[in-house]
Amino acid sequence: MAVSSGRAAASAALLLLLLLTTELGTTTVAGAGERTCKSQSHNFKGECTSTTNCASVCKTEGFPDGKCKSHYFVRKCFCIKDC
Repeated sequence: MAVSSGRAAASAALLLLLLLTTELGTTTVAGAGERTCKSQSHNFKGECTSTTNCASVCKTEGFPDGKCKSHYFVRKCFCIKDC
């Protein structure tokens, strides 16, 4: 019984790791033929609570838009552009 509970814990940890790494991906497919790339802002400081502020900082970095997204339980600013 201990072996199967260890396997279940390992499977749960692997699933959690996959979910977290999926959120960290830099490229996502938006729709048929549309691709959107995102990159964490290098200039935004602190926790991202305002998408408007995030978008403004991203524009100074050469991106057309930016949004707050969760990253390891902290909201960070991610800059967005079409790929």
